[in-house]
Amino acid sequence: MLLTILTLLLGFVLLIGGANYLVNGSSAIAKKLGISELVIGLTVVAFGTSMPELVVNIIASFEGASQIAIGNVLGSNVSNIFLVLGVTALIYPLTIKKTTVIGEIPFALFTVLLLFVLANDSLLRFKNGNGVGIDRADGLILILVFSVFLYYTFAISRSSNKNTPNFIKRFLSLNGDTAKQLIEDVLNVKKVSYSKSAGLILLGLCGLTLGGKIIVDGAVSISQSLGLSQFAIGVTVVAVGTSLPELVTGVVAALKKKSDIAIGNIVGSNIFNILWILGLTSIINPLPFDLKNNLDIGFNFLATLLLMLGLMLSKKHILGRVWGAVFLVSYVVYITLQFI
Repeated sequence: MLLTILTLLLGFVLLIGGANYLVNGSSAIAKKLGISELVIGLTVVAFGTSMPELVVNIIASFEGASQIAIGNVLGSNVSNIFLVLGVTALIYPLTIKKTTVIGEIPFALFTVLLLFVLANDSLLRFKNGNGVGIDRADGLILILVFSVFLYYTFAISRSSNKNTPNFIKRFLSLNGDTAKQLIEDVLNVKKVSYSKSAGLILLGLCGLTLGGKIIVDGAVSISQSLGLSQFAIGVTVVAVGTSLPELVTGVVAALKKKSDIAIGNIVGSNIFNILWILGLTSIINPLPFDLKNNLDIGFNFLATLLLMLGLMLSKKHILGRVWGAVFLVSYVVYITLQFI
């Protein structure tokens, strides 16, 4: 068991390190080509930081461990808010503008409701059979919603109009200044040669693939050894591991007192996880759903709702240390329920 745990930790190191190398190499090439910080942030950074969850899901899906794939996404979203924002808010209270509270966070709530409807569409139509699951048609719907919203966000974000809604500019924290901070401060991308950039990309892809394979195999082994479901391991161990990039980004943002990065990164990541990662994964290989997974969808909705309420109830839309403590306690309750 100890060897399996150590191997699993190695897998997370390779996975996250691979994602960083991939983003760094791709961003360096983009900068040499003269691509704007906005475009780099909207594409390379946003998609690159979602690669750990995506790679793990694809490998788990192909290896018949679909519950790890589903648990990874649902667990990551809950841990992003309850764990990551909980820790971040304890470090430094997070302030956000009203437009974010009434804009992108409600959209994140919408994505959770959309997932619930698609996963249970057969039951809602009173069909026979299991009644739950995300098939290729559902995946296409998720990708379509994601594509439309991403296109709209990109188009509006490029506008220099001062009347552009702030929540659009801050979606995924990818407005020009924030993208630059993410790239330079968090990822520390430097201008390097094309050959070195290509080497970083190749090294990143290798790290992602090998790390993802190790994590899936390790998670399956641990679940068998402890007599736990694959979903329980996926929603806890795997989900927390793949959420480490968000945790690091959130802590760095809190220390730098950049609230928009901290909250925007989390909300954007959750939207990516449901629409992009689950959508693409289910298109590659349909994901069977268990009715018990609806509890985790409910926790996704609850976490997002509490985030919105926590910001709305504060006069200055501050997510303070009290809410940070509430989030952490809620996360402990969530994890405890997984093993009862």
